[in-house]
Amino acid sequence: MIHEQLSGDIIGAAMEVLNELKPGLDEKLYERALVMELVERGHRVEQQESHRVEYKGQFVGSLIPDLIVDGKVIVDAKVVTAFNDTHIAQMIGYLAITGLELALLINFKYANLEWKRVVRSCEEHRG
Repeated sequence: MIHEQLSGDIIGAAMEVLNELKPGLDEKLYERALVMELVERGHRVEQQESHRVEYKGQFVGSLIPDLIVDGKVIVDAKVVTAFNDTHIAQMIGYLAITGLELALLINFKYANLEWKRVVRSCEEHRG
C-alpha cells in the first residue's frame, strides 16, 4: 500500500481532531485543526499552496489542494453526507497535476471518521 505509515498517521491525526472538535463544524475549521495536529506530530504541511496548470504549454490556471503532507499525500477535508464521484475525480485531477500518487478524502461529518484513499494510476489509457 502506498504511503501506508504516513496515511495511517494522517488518519490518526484526523481522528484526534474529530474527537476534540466533534462533528458538525465547517470544513475549514477541521482543516486548520488538522494542520496543527500534523505539525505537532512532526509532519511538514503545505496548506492551500497553488500549483500551476498548463494546457499545451500555456498557463490556464491554478490548482489549490487543501493540504499536502510531507510532500507525498494530498489531504482534502470534507463535511459531506457521503463521498461522491466528483470528490474522487477532483482528487484524481489533483494527483495528475501535482505528480503525487496518493490522496486522502477525510469526512468529518459524523462521530466516526470516514476516509477514502485515492491512488493515481500510472497507466496511460488510449482510445
